[in-house]
Amino acid sequence: MAVDADTVRDALRTVVDPELGFNIVDLGLVYTIDVNGGDVLVEMTLTSPGCPAAGQLVGQADAAVRDLEGVDKVSVELVWEPFWSPERVDPKLRAYLGF
Repeated sequence: MAVDADTVRDALRTVVDPELGFNIVDLGLVYTIDVNGGDVLVEMTLTSPGCPAAGQLVGQADAAVRDLEGVDKVSVELVWEPFWSPERVDPKLRAYLGF
């Protein structure tokens, strides 16, 4: 079974930021999902470069994607451009949080 970006995005929704309590997709931390056959590249960021949960979030994102059927290789990369801001948060979640 071939994996696609929507399936990867759904898997990444299981990764919850421990400080904010919301998933990394809805928080706008996932910038790029590139699927090439069984190879998946995820580019993500954090709310700040000093985030103490960085290793945990990257590891959980890697594991969530790696567990998908049809995935052979996973690369999760942290990127810092553009820098994350609350405007990247899903509009429904942003309204809930009062942004």
